[in-house]
Amino acid sequence: MASLTVPLLLCFCGLFLSQAVADWNILHQNGKHHAALSLARSRLQISLQNYCESWRMNVELHNIRDFKVVPEECVPYIGNYVTSVQYQIDSQLTVEECIVYISTTCSFRKDGKDAWLFDVDDTLLSTIPYFKQHQFGGEMFNATAFNEWASKRKATPLEHTMRLYKVLKSMGVQIFLVSSRREDLRSATTDNLVDVGYHGWKSLFLRGNDELNGGVAQYKANVRQQLINDGYRIWGTVGDQFNSFAGLPSAGRTFKLPNPLYYVY
Repeated sequence: MASLTVPLLLCFCGLFLSQAVADWNILHQNGKHHAALSLARSRLQISLQNYCESWRMNVELHNIRDFKVVPEECVPYIGNYVTSVQYQIDSQLTVEECIVYISTTCSFRKDGKDAWLFDVDDTLLSTIPYFKQHQFGGEMFNATAFNEWASKRKATPLEHTMRLYKVLKSMGVQIFLVSSRREDLRSATTDNLVDVGYHGWKSLFLRGNDELNGGVAQYKANVRQQLINDGYRIWGTVGDQFNSFAGLPSAGRTFKLPNPLYYVY
C-alpha cells in the first residue's frame, strides 16, 4: 500500500506520548497497521516503547514478515534489546528448553545417525557487532558489506548456544551446520567457527551459486531431505530465522532464538 505523507510529529513527555501527539511514522508505513493501532490508541495510552516492544514480539512470532529495515523510531529500542541482559536471558531460556527436550524425549541410538542442525549467523556466531555499525537493522541490508565483514572472521560466539553444541557433541550426536551464507565464505566461516571454539561438526552446508536465486527456506528444507535420505534422524533444529524451520521434512523439534534485526526467508 502507498505510504501516507502526513508530517511526522514526535513529542516526548517523560516516558509516554500523549494520544494527541503519538502520530509516529511507523504507523503510516502500512495501512493495516495504521488501522489496527488507531483502534488500540483510542483505548490505551501507548508509548513509542510500547509499540516497538510489540513490533519486536510480533517479529519473533512470525506475524510481521518480509520487513526490509527496522522501523526508524524503533532502532534505539532494538539496539538496546540486542545488547541487553534480556536478550541474553531470552537466548539462555531457549537453550535450557533444548536441554530439557534432549534429556526427557530424545532416545539417541548412538549409531552415528542421530543428528542436530544449527544455523550459523546469530545462532552460533553473533552478527550484532556488524549491525551495531549499521543502525541495528535500520539500514537496508547490504550483502556486499556483510560478506566483507564476515570474511574478516570477527564474529563472536553466542555462549549459550555453544553450551548446547558441546552437550550434543558429548552425547555423540552428529552436528550439521546449515547456513544461508554463500559458498565462497566457506573458508572464512570455518576459520571463524574454529577460532571461537566450535569443533567437530559433521558438515557445513552453504549456498552454492545454483541456490542463491531460490528461497533460503526451501534450500534448508532440501538439506533436511538430503540428510533423511542418508539415514539421519534429525532430532532438533536451532535457528534465529523461521527459514530454518519452514517446509518439509521437519525436525523432531524446532527452537527459535531471538533476532529482530533482519528477516530472511
